[in-house]
Amino acid sequence: MQDIHFPDVKALNGATALSHLGIISAEGAEVASFLHGQLSQDVTGQSPDQARLAAFCSAKGRMLASFIVIKPQPEAFCLITDAQVLPAALKRLSMFVLRAKAKLTDAAGKLSAVGLMGQAARDWLGEVATIEPWQSSPHAPSGGQVVRLPDVLGAARWLWIGPVEAAQAITQTLPALPLPAWQWLEVMSGVVRIEPATADQFVPQMVNYELVGGVHFQKGCYPGQEIVARSQYRGTLKRRTFLLHGQAPMQAGQEVFSAADPTQPAGMVANAAAIPTQDGQVGAAFSALVELKWQALETGWHLGSADGPALELGTMPYEVPLGTSDV
Repeated sequence: MQDIHFPDVKALNGATALSHLGIISAEGAEVASFLHGQLSQDVTGQSPDQARLAAFCSAKGRMLASFIVIKPQPEAFCLITDAQVLPAALKRLSMFVLRAKAKLTDAAGKLSAVGLMGQAARDWLGEVATIEPWQSSPHAPSGGQVVRLPDVLGAARWLWIGPVEAAQAITQTLPALPLPAWQWLEVMSGVVRIEPATADQFVPQMVNYELVGGVHFQKGCYPGQEIVARSQYRGTLKRRTFLLHGQAPMQAGQEVFSAADPTQPAGMVANAAAIPTQDGQVGAAFSALVELKWQALETGWHLGSADGPALELGTMPYEVPLGTSDV
């Protein structure tokens, strides 16, 4: 395999409209307690200056959606998720509202998401740029809410959520940041986003969600909670998520095979993106977050079949513990 080269991501600068993300608006006097009973995260204890990851699971503990949860108002939350997953997640969540004083709607047409990086973004954000990862703050000049995302390869990233008109103004004012570069950084962050091809496939720990703050084990019941807790306390899973790189295009839902056992899949691609060139455009190599049987880590991997394109193991931005379990 040819050498994989990464761009200098600290040189990326500007703003990009995050069209692959959607936003669920959740409002009402009982919305916090409602969401608390549906998600893997402690929502009732979330303060306005925090952003939190959360999993929305089936009764079998499999993730139907992943959310970044922010709280711009005392009785209002925004759930940022994959735009294609949003309709099914919204429909299922709404089924459980019943008599709770909570209203969930698709915020498309009202709210948009913008990704920000580089010095131009720092200057535009002002003091808000100094918040720590997974902190959230209002940005008064634009009327939006800002989340500091985890740095990737030493580069800071911010997620802005706010009115559609303001989002358009931001992307017209700041330098253009290529969306493919942002999507590759999402992969390199090690934080999985559930896509349609992977909905109902993974227990949260399979995609390292408890390692990145997406599961609260003392919060009480939610759909799938018993299975998620059992997976945690019986020992480390046999399946974890790792970064793999290769020369062939990859996409969510593709199977990955191990040289150790070519007769059956060793894992599944969760998210994938092309490695950008130095100017941020689409390159010829690819990176992916792949859920794998961790016993396969010392062998070769191939995309799609045992004799498919070769893949090589990358370095995760956080430690991934390995161990044994029946899951």
